[in-house]
Amino acid sequence: MTKRHTITRARAKTLRQTMTEPERRLRAKLRAGRAGIKFQRQVVIAPYIADFAARCERLIVEIDSDSHAGQECYDTARTAVLHAQGYRVLRFTNADIMENVDGVIRAILVASGHDPDTPLSPTLSP
Repeated sequence: MTKRHTITRARAKTLRQTMTEPERRLRAKLRAGRAGIKFQRQVVIAPYIADFAARCERLIVEIDSDSHAGQECYDTARTAVLHAQGYRVLRFTNADIMENVDGVIRAILVASGHDPDTPLSPTLSP
């Protein structure tokens, strides 16, 4: 029996070995669960490859480079397929990460419900 998606898996391996600078910066903040969430990079979620995925959280973080310009229809269709598989998808641009990586991390934490500055339940007034 052959493995499914062997070409996609090989592509993901190549992408892990040739990270862009924005991917490196985001990985430095996310690796080893530093943000409180375990992310993997270049994860095959057939038939696509997610830049970063937290499987337990069902959360995908995509980094959109300049090459995504004009691919809005493809990105929308891709997001719909990933949503159908139960994932939430957050998209950030290279500029977002290069100029404000801490803000990106905060947005990821808020989306996942792990933001340390957000109360777990509403506070009641006396």
